[in-house]
Amino acid sequence: MEIIPAIDLKDGQVVRLVRGNPKLSKSYSYLGNPLNVAKIWMNSGAKIIHVVDLDAALGFGSNLSIIEEMIKNLNVNFQVGGGIRSLDIARKLFSIGVKRIIVGTMAFENKEALTKLLEEYSNERIIVSLDHYGREVMLKGWKVPSNFDIFDAIVNFLDLGVKIFLITSIKRDGTLTSPDFKILSKICEIKDARTIAAGGISKLEHLSMLKSLGVHGVIIGKALYENRFTLKDALQFSNN
Repeated sequence: MEIIPAIDLKDGQVVRLVRGNPKLSKSYSYLGNPLNVAKIWMNSGAKIIHVVDLDAALGFGSNLSIIEEMIKNLNVNFQVGGGIRSLDIARKLFSIGVKRIIVGTMAFENKEALTKLLEEYSNERIIVSLDHYGREVMLKGWKVPSNFDIFDAIVNFLDLGVKIFLITSIKRDGTLTSPDFKILSKICEIKDARTIAAGGISKLEHLSMLKSLGVHGVIIGKALYENRFTLKDALQFSNN
């Protein structure tokens, strides 16, 4: 199971939000700039780091130059999401060395662009993000309902050739409660869907439970920043 530490970027700083609300933003600038934080995760054993450009996702700007700086200076893979709503932006990210990109809104609104990305870069490098509130998928920085049930969405995207899905529980994200095991267990039963889980992970036991469900990867954010456990502990725990 992949253990993927998260770096959320807002106004050039590493932050964490609660349930995606920019008004409930906490900065972790005491850890240094984003490059330094990525270096911490790399040195702790991360094989891939999850970066979300919150400014791009919410339509406030872009942290592309910071992402590029991290890729140029560190020997670790990055998967990047947040505001990737055109082919040009997706191709730009791949051109600077991003390993995998995460698309949400674009996957629903421009199936043709999604299909092109799958053809050009393969379904190992394209992740479709399904951010759900209950069973409904939310779009545009978690603000707009898609009118799609999450299970129907997965089946539709599988038919298009998508293989990897990032499943984020909006209710639990940034809350340090627990993952939405009920939804995740049902998703893990869907044939050919590879699941990366996010939202609510707060203790090592959650990793064991997710692994037993068949989750392919987990994204850990606030639990690491609030010192609930270390990345080294999580990596060791998942390997046992």
